[in-house]
Amino acid sequence: MSRNALLRSGKGLETPGTTPKSDASIGAPAAKSRERHDHFVIRNGVRCAGTHLIVDLYQAGRLDDIDHIEQALRDCVVAAGATLLHIHLHHFEPNGGVSGVAVLAESHISIHSWPEHGYAALDIFMCGNANPDACVPVLRDAFSPKNIAVSELLRGQSAAV
Repeated sequence: MSRNALLRSGKGLETPGTTPKSDASIGAPAAKSRERHDHFVIRNGVRCAGTHLIVDLYQAGRLDDIDHIEQALRDCVVAAGATLLHIHLHHFEPNGGVSGVAVLAESHISIHSWPEHGYAALDIFMCGNANPDACVPVLRDAFSPKNIAVSELLRGQSAAV
């Protein structure tokens, strides 16, 4: 379904009432509800739901060390100024790869590693005041990749500034 179809169907980003409400906001005057914080950001002059970094680590180390990976994710959360809600990691056998996610109030950081190839794929998606770019040096320090590739997507673009 296209973005325009989603908006026409009332299921898009701009649908009122999709943001969870606290008990205090229920029954608030209309002016108050328009003041809610949607956590959209301005990035490169574009208003968007958040910045999504696609990070590839090549010839990296410690990609089978689940405790090290957990600490690296926690360090990324701190560096980005994000709020950690939950971490879940799974260790695969026999290759020792790790897949998991750090769920954030500002979105998530996910990792999938293939230690036998020295490769890891990470997604870092954050909104609000969190700084996803701050995770890249943390990952570089934690896994010492010979090469790191970072692509940026601006999710939920709504209007240029």
